[in-house]
Parts: sequence; C-alpha cells; structure tokens
Amino acid sequence: MYDYLIVGAGLFGAVFSYEATKQGKTCLVIDKRHHIGGNIYTEKQAGIDVHKYGAHIFHTNSKKIWDYVNQFAAFNRFTNTPIANYHGDIYNLPFNMNTFHQLWGVVTPDEAKEVIERQKQQAGVTHPTNLEEQAISLVGTDIYEKLIKGYTEKQWGRLATELPAFIIKRLPVRFTYDNNYFNDRYQGIPTEGYTHIIEQMLEKSDVRLGIDFFDDKDHYQQLAKKTVFTGMIDQYFDYVDGTLDYRSLRFETELKPISNYQGNAVVNYTDSDTPYTRIIEHKHFNFGTQPDTIITKEYPSDWKKGDEPYYPINDEKNNALYLKYKQRAEKETNVIFGGRLATYKYYDMHQVIGAALETAERALSHDQ
Repeated sequence: MYDYLIVGAGLFGAVFSYEATKQGKTCLVIDKRHHIGGNIYTEKQAGIDVHKYGAHIFHTNSKKIWDYVNQFAAFNRFTNTPIANYHGDIYNLPFNMNTFHQLWGVVTPDEAKEVIERQKQQAGVTHPTNLEEQAISLVGTDIYEKLIKGYTEKQWGRLATELPAFIIKRLPVRFTYDNNYFNDRYQGIPTEGYTHIIEQMLEKSDVRLGIDFFDDKDHYQQLAKKTVFTGMIDQYFDYVDGTLDYRSLRFETELKPISNYQGNAVVNYTDSDTPYTRIIEHKHFNFGTQPDTIITKEYPSDWKKGDEPYYPINDEKNNALYLKYKQRAEKETNVIFGGRLATYKYYDMHQVIGAALETAERALSHDQ
C-alpha cells in the first residue's frame, strides 16, 4: 500500500511526488507514455536536446519558483525571441518597435501609435466582440492581417471572428526595441534538458511506464491511500456530463545534415497557406554547435478521443462543462486533481510548479 498513487509522470505529478517523498511518503507514479516528463520531455538526438512536444522555455517572475527548479538543473541564459515568417517576409516578435519599423518604416513610438490608431479608426472597431476585432483594436489591421489572423486560425481551427476576444487580450505589444517575448525576470532552459529535472524529482518514487490508468482504474487506486490525478478530468468521470474540447498537435521532426537551418529557435509561419504554425530548431535552445541540426514542424489539429490533448478550449460552453466536473471532483475524498488537464487550464511551467507545490503542501499538512 502506497501513500499516493500519482497518475501522470509530467511536471505536476513529479513535483508532488518529490515533495511527498521528501516527507517520507511512499509514491507510485504511473504514466501511459513510455517515458517520464509529460509534454516537457526532452531526449538527446545527434547530441541535441529535442523538445519532443514543442518548445518549452522556462520563465517566471517568482524567485521562489526559479530557486526551486535551479536545485535540479543549471539553466542557460536563453531568451525567447521568436520571429514571424509571412510569405517570406521576416518580422520580429513580440510586436515591438522593430516590428513596426519593418512594417511601416516608423522609428519612434509616437509614429507607430499614430499608424495603429489610424488603422483602428478606419476599421471602425469600438467594442470588440471577437478575436479579430480585439486584435485590430490593439495593433491595427496590418499586423492583424499579416501576423495574427492566419496563425490564430490555424492554431484554433476556427475563424478569428468566431473566437472569443479574451484569447488575445494578453497579446504583448511594446513601444520599445525589445524582442524578448517574456517580461519575466528569470528565463532560461536547463542545460541537460527537462527530462533530467524530472528524473531527479522521481528518484525516490516507484515509477511504472506504459500503464494506462483507465485499463483498471479500481485496481490502481487500491494500491494507495490517495490518488493524485493529472489526466483529463472528464475522462476520470467517464465523460458522464459530456466531453470537453481540446486542440491537438502533430509534430514532424527531421534531422538535417546542415549546421544551421533557420538561424533561430522558433519561427512562426503566420500566413494561412503554410499548413504548420511554426518550425522549432532545437539546437538553438542550448546555443548548440553540432554539425547537424534537428527541426520540428508543428501542425495543429482537431482533437478526438484517443488523441493527445494539448490546449483546452476555454470558451463559455467548455468552461461551463468543466465546472460540472469540478463540482464532482470536490466531492472525491481520496482523489486530488491537479495539472493542466485535470483543471482544464492552460498553464505555463512555472504555474504548474506553483500549483503543485501549493497542492502538495495542503495535502501533506492534512496527512500529518
């Protein structure tokens, strides 16, 4: 009998198990994948740490969270400065004075603001009701048409006029010459890859991989006093209230016999004709000098049962459905729900760690 069965060997489950085993608790961690780490899993190919499930750049404003992850790894000084490719024209991201100069030849913030304001007025957007109108009200029509519309519609599989405005409300827009995508004080990538961090977190737990919890849910739950569940909350309750919606992703990874494919870690393809949303060149995350390079193209796709869920679709309909499952979860006395899928929330890594630490502290103090 274990103290905790942890379903999912991703970041939330790993942090919880590390905190629990530190206090002498016994943990069994299971995962249906054949590796630990969840979506932050990295593996070495041709001497390069490959981010198997898309780019993961660690960033946080919290010294507590930064110190926490640094006990497991040395982090490099990588700064996320993606670029956009629109039909072969290159623009800096996030939207900043470099982008505005590339688009309009402006050199001062006032000139850039004038262009944006003029385009907003011409579009006649006063009370944005959807993503398209919200984007135009923030950055004008040129940036919307070239750098937002195609990318966003590929990402979500819906027209921008059908998407809620809130998706883009946090869009970074800067009137400085600053290509740093994140404003956070701490940023970097572990020099030995993310898997190395998870290995250390799970060192004192029993880990079984290639096991699907739902093949024999009752059996696995009987192995421990309590369950920490990090999978899909609707699946846990056998979709009794209906199925939550997600977006999925497909990855195409290639080894290229050249030293440098695109000159940047992340290039977004913002036109609607290119079927993928971005190309990641993994070696640039760690300033690699290997003779070959590895790239990954990301293709967003509709999700159906059996596919890997990546992004919750937090519209009104799905949020209302999630609340029904949340109420069910609150009635479970021996099950703790945590992580992106169990809380139907898009989390960055630092947010996952923060939530896992809070959840572990609450659970472990209750078990004293």
